[in-house]
Parts: sequence; C-alpha cells; structure tokens
Amino acid sequence: MSQMDQNFSGTQEVPSSHLFNLAQLSLWMTDHVQGFRGPLSARMFKGGQSNPTFLLMTPSCQYVMRSKPAPVAQLLPSAHAIEREFRVMKALEKSQVPVARMLALCTDESITGRAFFIMEMVQGRVFWDQSLPELDPQKRRRVYQQMNQVISNLHAVDLSSTGLSDFGKAGNYFERQIARWSQQYLASETEPIQEMQKLIEWLPHNMPGSSKDGKLCLVHGDFRLDNLIFDTQGEDILAVLDWELSTLGHPLADFSYHCMSWHVTPEHFRGILGYDLKALGIPLEEEYIRWYCENTGLTSPEQLRADWSFFLSYNMFRMAAILQGIAKRAQVGTASSLQAQTAGARARPMAQLAWTYAQMC
Repeated sequence: MSQMDQNFSGTQEVPSSHLFNLAQLSLWMTDHVQGFRGPLSARMFKGGQSNPTFLLMTPSCQYVMRSKPAPVAQLLPSAHAIEREFRVMKALEKSQVPVARMLALCTDESITGRAFFIMEMVQGRVFWDQSLPELDPQKRRRVYQQMNQVISNLHAVDLSSTGLSDFGKAGNYFERQIARWSQQYLASETEPIQEMQKLIEWLPHNMPGSSKDGKLCLVHGDFRLDNLIFDTQGEDILAVLDWELSTLGHPLADFSYHCMSWHVTPEHFRGILGYDLKALGIPLEEEYIRWYCENTGLTSPEQLRADWSFFLSYNMFRMAAILQGIAKRAQVGTASSLQAQTAGARARPMAQLAWTYAQMC
C-alpha cells in the first residue's frame, strides 16, 4: 500500500468534533432501516474532506452513514447537500452507473445534530494513488478504461426516466458555476490569492462557444479515481461515491475536471503528471479523450481540444476554491479529515496553475 493509501484508507476513532449520540441513532435506524438490529458502534472514514462519512457496525451487518458536518460548522451557502446526494444515488440504482443502495434519509437534526443518510456498505477497494503502484500495467489500463466507461455512462443517463429532469437550473452551466465558486472562494478566503482575483474577473468574459452550446446531462462534479469503489481484483467499478456536487450541467465540464489528473502532480492534487505513463500502462490523455468521444459521441477530440485550456483553467479555479473552503473549515475546526489542514497550502499553487492555463487560451 502506498503512503497516500495509508493516509486516506480505512477508518479511525470518531474525533470529538464529530461525535454523535449512538443510542439515538440506533433507535432511529430500528424504525427506518429494514432488518436493523443493534448494538451499534461507529468509526469514521479517514478519506473525504467535506461531508463526514462513518462506518456503522452491528454484530451482523455494516452500514455507511454520510452526514453534514458537525452542528458547530459554519456552512457555506449550498454546500453539504446531503439530501441531493441521497436523491441522485437513489435515482441511479437501476442505471448503468453503479452506486451504493440507499437505505434511509434523515433530515431531522434532533437525532444526531445533523442531517444524514444511511447506505449499504460496498465491500471493495478504493485507490488513492492514481499511479496504481499495487497493480500491473494491464490492470492499470483496465482501471482507466472502466473509469472512462462509467463517466460516459453517467453523461448518457436518461433524465426523464430517472426522475432527475429538475435536478439543476437552466441557463449556462459554466456561467453559473463560475459565479458560484467565486462566491464560495470569497466567503472562505483566509488570505488573498492574487491569481484567484484575476480568474474571477477573467473567466466570465472568456467562455468559449462550446461552453454555451446547451448540452445538459447529469454531472458528478467530483469524478475521480478515489471516489470509486472497485472489486477486490481492482478491475470493475462497484460504486461511484461522493455525489455532493452533482447537478445538471455540461458534460465537458465534468469530463475535463476528471482529466485534470494528467495536468497536476501528486503534490498538487493526486495527479499523474510526471509519471512514465506508457511504462505504467496508463493511457496518455489523448487516448483517454478519444475513448470518451467514442463512448459518448458528444464531441470529437479535435473539437474538445480547441477549448481544452479554458476547460482546464476553469476546473483548476474551481478546485482552488474547493481547497480554500476545506482550509477554512480546518481553520474553524470542523473539517472532516486530518489532511484538510494542508488544503490551504495547495489552493494557491492550484490557482496559479489555473491562471497559467487561462493565458494559453
């Protein structure tokens, strides 16, 4: 197991800032989760930076609880959308996008002090290191092929049959997102980042035509390797996790975020820049883009490449805003991961990289 996997994999004791009343939760689950039988114990997953995620254990079964942060948290507007996560995963249960089975949603904050939902525990593997050091080249290629197929399936989800036609707002997705993340960044700013101020001004006035073409699909918002559970062989995807940022939006925004890995180092944000990809068996970005275009038929590699620098700049700006939000929560003591404290240090170089790509447009 790589050092990155050791830092993020597995569980830990529930920190004092995230403790909740197990007895009350057990009583609620008895009434709302079919087949539940206590006694109940809990640990907290190490991974994840936003909505705390807990492993719930009984003598006969394991569950996962995902909740809003602790009640003392100063929540940013529209963040930590537990109800939306529950809704979208419930809607996708019979689709070509694998998700954990949803068991129950609780919006009554008197139970644990925060809204939460309960889902099945999917047994499998999560890879935190995108270079996949524990796999051989053939299996690494299979992992990337599976990721590509699942995000392609996601962007092909029928919104009407899944009941998700109203899961997002109308209008230009990029315009809305740039405005949203500008506001989120300013609300969580701990110290000025000059490049973020430049991007807040530059991005709304430099959106390419392909960002305004009206494409609308279900987007995950944070589709990356460590938000996927693979089978024990590390080949097939069993579940896509962390749907907090999901909405209706532009598929190329979602896909280009996913491809950001090819442009950032592991230190920047779990990227693969700097690795010998051919030797590892990991596809080059050009091949990965071609797979997506072939799988979806939404665009061509040539059309996508024409605006690629803008898409990357936008997504790096967005990621810098997210990292800044995590840093703010770490500052006030409500972040759900010990690694959150390093997020602020990564926000600045991510913003600088975003500005570099903006200047390539």
